Amino acid sequence: QVQLVESGGGLVQAGGSLRLSCVASGAEGARIMYPMGWYRQGPGKEHEFVAKIGWNVDSTSYADSVKGRFTISRDYAKNTMYLQMNSLKPEDTAVYYCNVDHPGGDYWGQGTQVTVFS
Repeated sequence: QVQLVESGGGLVQAGGSLRLSCVASGAEGARIMYPMGWYRQGPGKEHEFVAKIGWNVDSTSYADSVKGRFTISRDYAKNTMYLQMNSLKPEDTAVYYCNVDHPGGDYWGQGTQVTVFS
């Protein structure tokens, strides 16, 4: 069982930055050694992929819409994943969800709201 808690969302002007965090807690404090990712769902939009990072930190992928603006990273010692979001646009407004790609079934956080105003 894995619990995920996101934080760092908020209200920001277009062009600004935010850093999201996702703290993962597993059984007996075990390290989360699975791919993790960020997804989002904007108002009236489908749930969509944002970024993913493998258990090997060299393995990352991004949605075209955020490439060059967002950076995903993780700290294994802290069981924490981050999403640095720069040059934010109003279309980035969404609830952002943390995900663990576990072979027994994905885990999801509750989400954190990001609102970008122009």
